[in-house]
Amino acid sequence: MIVIFNGVLLIEIDMPFHCDVPHISFSKPLFSIILGNTILSTVPGISGAGSAPAKTVLTPILDSEFVVNGSITSRPVKPNTPTGCPTPATITRAMVELTGIIPLFINAGLVHPPTVPCLDVYGTPGEDPRFHDAVPFARELFGKGVWIGSFLSSYGDFLLLGECVPGGTTTALCVLRGLGYDASVSSSYINNPIALKNQVCETVLSTIARKGAKDPLDIVKYAGDPMLPLAAGIAHSFTGSCILAGGTQMLAVAAILRKMGLDVPGIATTTYVRDDPSASFERTAEGIGVPVYYIDPDFGVIADSGLKRYCIGEVKEGMGAGGAMILAAMLGYSEETIKKKIFEVVSTFS
Repeated sequence: MIVIFNGVLLIEIDMPFHCDVPHISFSKPLFSIILGNTILSTVPGISGAGSAPAKTVLTPILDSEFVVNGSITSRPVKPNTPTGCPTPATITRAMVELTGIIPLFINAGLVHPPTVPCLDVYGTPGEDPRFHDAVPFARELFGKGVWIGSFLSSYGDFLLLGECVPGGTTTALCVLRGLGYDASVSSSYINNPIALKNQVCETVLSTIARKGAKDPLDIVKYAGDPMLPLAAGIAHSFTGSCILAGGTQMLAVAAILRKMGLDVPGIATTTYVRDDPSASFERTAEGIGVPVYYIDPDFGVIADSGLKRYCIGEVKEGMGAGGAMILAAMLGYSEETIKKKIFEVVSTFS
């Protein structure tokens, strides 16, 4: 198959595009993205979601700007990683343009004030769990999530819930292992900093053991980030169908709900997360008992060198990108249309 866009060869071989489309009936879909920070992202080597460790706390703000405006408005930067790989926000923006579904952003706890309209729960950034309680008010955030989920239930019958938390795969690792799962998590880096994450996790697990923490929300208190309890609360109380849009961080949300004895929604993510050899996504999902829907956008055949980096393990997922593509497929958009729209958005700043 050959697809030409604005005179540019987009796809030049048969597309092995694959998408697990959930069999969910709905009439009023909602898309929400939780923004948050963990100070762990500023530890050198933990997160690749920023041009420098200290700047990772800005990533949720910059990414949300791009999703809302189609450009980053507060700083003169492009929505690319330092290697030139388009961020997941570009994919999410493309799907927002394609479907016309405007996402609701929720500020779970950011270092800096958001620059786009947000529902604010007045949370605080997650602390470094090696030295402080990570989320002191985890139980309160879960309760606020329950309120938001009930509120959103009045406006839609299907909720796609995404997140943007740099460093969140490390807090997810700590929470998953704290809950008893022998998990390994993914990374935005091509080379996952496994040793560094394990060092952090060992320190956090010793704190959990010393505190005698058993309750899932206490585990989050000592090990997590503000997105995790808020997302769990929203997913629990939303009365329609809900899918968590994300990778290993959403596995941690699912695990929290499972250990609380609550219903666990499905997860939508990319095959780039599933196929990460340094992580245990499928095995952990099976252990939790959570259904997962995968999309393989096959960026390797798109004529953009930056997008091709997804195929070698960079970025993989974020900002609800995998779920946003799956939602577009659920709404009936073809694989050609989805890919063409992503290329259109990416090509405007490449």
